[in-house]
Amino acid sequence: MNRFVVVGVDPSGASRAAVDWAADEASRRRVGLRLLHARSGGTTDDEAQLLDQEWARIAARCPEVAVEAELAEEATPREALTGPADDAELLVVGARGSGGFPQLLVGSTSLHVAAHASCPVVVVHPVPVPSGGVVVGLEGKDEEAPLLEYAFEAARRESLPVTAVHAWSYPLLLGPGHELPPVYEQGHVAAEHERLLTELLAGWRERFPEVAVTPSVVRSGAAKELVAATAAHRLAVVGRSGEPSGPLGRLGSTSQAVVQHAGCPVAVVPL
Repeated sequence: MNRFVVVGVDPSGASRAAVDWAADEASRRRVGLRLLHARSGGTTDDEAQLLDQEWARIAARCPEVAVEAELAEEATPREALTGPADDAELLVVGARGSGGFPQLLVGSTSLHVAAHASCPVVVVHPVPVPSGGVVVGLEGKDEEAPLLEYAFEAARRESLPVTAVHAWSYPLLLGPGHELPPVYEQGHVAAEHERLLTELLAGWRERFPEVAVTPSVVRSGAAKELVAATAAHRLAVVGRSGEPSGPLGRLGSTSQAVVQHAGCPVAVVPL
């Protein structure tokens, strides 16, 4: 795998925020940065000028980062961004492109890329980034190792703490003879979920002893808890799995809600 971060470039404010975040992340990782722009209706000269301006701006902002710029003339924005993901460490996109609908929190291209790219994707909203740590949403499955690795590595690079959120709820049982579990069982069920999260985090605590970890087990909806947590964290990390049965088939309802409504950058990690 080549050592660089790829970021989508367009004339929007969301794109500029994404480019800034990507440049800072490339500096933290000590890798190169590739600025990528797909033709969006303007002239080749105008779009080349946009890339040149962003290249110069980032070269001044992060002189230690090797910056490349590429104009993808024959590809759609979706194709231009998902293609290079096969060789990139990370792909960064702004929450909204310049040609979309301003009332949408995240544009269709950004959602598509987050759902389909083969590498982790960070979606950056054009809002001030909170000063907290890294929050990661967990179901408690063994296959979530890539998710935890991303969260702990990101926290270690910036000397930040990790908050691991595991939300649970009683299953809704319908039909004759089925009832919801009695209230007095809640403590027992919660304890089991706390045990699950403790066991899941144990090995990562040992591997990353310098990272402070706070487990958070809540009886609530996962999307609700994670979106609320983004107001106080520098980065949210969610997983992406599932079958690609639709345009967002790989991006589950929780991850999609976090990407759409987060108050901080969101990393979507393939599982």
